[in-house]
Amino acid sequence: MKQLPKLNAILIAACVLIIVTGFALMAGEPSGATEYNPDIFSFRRITLGPMIALAGFVLMIVAILFPRRDKNNTDSDKSADQN
Repeated sequence: MKQLPKLNAILIAACVLIIVTGFALMAGEPSGATEYNPDIFSFRRITLGPMIALAGFVLMIVAILFPRRDKNNTDSDKSADQN
């Protein structure tokens, strides 16, 4: 089993931070049974936060599937092109 390249690990860590930021933007004071809080319908909580979290999940897939750059693969590709 191959080890995860350093670049992929950095990209995955950045995506986790984006996802956590999205969930933090959705957090806030809730409405209670005795008190109504109109802030639960703010742009930040129902639009911006979920969009940032979704972007983080999509970028996470890209970060996991990001191709690794091996020197061996590029050398064999060059020699195949010359023949």
